[in-house]
Amino acid sequence: MEFGLFVQGYVPVARSAVDPQAEHKVLLEETEYVIQADKSGFKYAWASEHHFLEEYSHLSANEVFLGYLAHATERIHLGSGIFNPLAPVNHPVKVAEKVAMLDHLSEGRFEFGSGRGAGSHEILGFMPGITDMNHTKEIWEETIAEFPKMWLQDEYVGFQGKHWSLPPRKIFPKPYGKSHPAMWYAAGSPSSYAMAAKKGLGVLGFSVQKVSDMEWVLEQYKNGIQEAEPIGDFVNDNVMVTSTAICAETHAKAVEIAAKGGLNRLQSLVFRYHDTFPRPEGIPEWPELLPEYSEEIIELLIAEELMICGDPDEVTAQCKRWEQAGADQLSFGLPIGISYEDTMNTIKLIGEHVIPKIDTDPVHRTTRFRQAAGQ
Repeated sequence: MEFGLFVQGYVPVARSAVDPQAEHKVLLEETEYVIQADKSGFKYAWASEHHFLEEYSHLSANEVFLGYLAHATERIHLGSGIFNPLAPVNHPVKVAEKVAMLDHLSEGRFEFGSGRGAGSHEILGFMPGITDMNHTKEIWEETIAEFPKMWLQDEYVGFQGKHWSLPPRKIFPKPYGKSHPAMWYAAGSPSSYAMAAKKGLGVLGFSVQKVSDMEWVLEQYKNGIQEAEPIGDFVNDNVMVTSTAICAETHAKAVEIAAKGGLNRLQSLVFRYHDTFPRPEGIPEWPELLPEYSEEIIELLIAEELMICGDPDEVTAQCKRWEQAGADQLSFGLPIGISYEDTMNTIKLIGEHVIPKIDTDPVHRTTRFRQAAGQ
């Protein structure tokens, strides 16, 4: 199992209320987290694209953010988590161009994750009047298979669809080297995992349950992808799952950090904006928040496998549970409200003590797939 980092520009009001430079500092700190993750042996870093989601995600122009990191890092793969290819949000040709350009700047280290946006607050900013979020699925389905054609055809044959069109054109740049970046889909439901498998896409599992509840979903994906009809140049047989992670020198210190991190606010914001996610019983309506997490609640979340938290040995064991469940990549959502120093310490400790015990392959999984397709 490989390891990744996920950043999103989280600017909690507790920080912005006391520091007018909070947004600026958050964005620069998150570049430092990725740079440290590169040094610490993480293989992937994912950057969100969200719009209008106050506090939750101020990382909107992620292609700029990733372009900076392409120069500032050496080995880590940089992924869009996501680029939104819905024509009313980003014209598909512009998305194809951004992907290929980042592939060049990173010299083949780019990962193309796509999806349909966070929920109604975000999407209705670009598509006012849409009441059924399933409408975005229709646009995404119409678009996604066109990207490999734009990258691989000398002159793209063009497209005439319901939601966008383009006459035949040569699209530049082409991706770096042979083939094209691995393609991923941000999936939230079991049916989305199955759809991604059918198309030969990797899955970005941003809305993940506890390990035991996800095992059958991962197994379903692995079975389905054996019969994939890939829309791209190769099958990206890959499931990335996300989890909160806090690692410290001792269990007690990790739990103390987690309890003081304001995690209840971030979790409340998830359900404020991701209104297409199933809402578990007991989740309050915004602006009411989930209760603050005590150390007792943190211990319960650890026991229920809903959070990775502890000393390096405990974190290693918790990560191995995801490996046993069938995850190909475990990506940690950082930062989550904890301090810069504690976040950097988590990255360093996981890089030093956890990753070497689990990820022993020096080559990225997606690199192997891409190289095989380009031969």
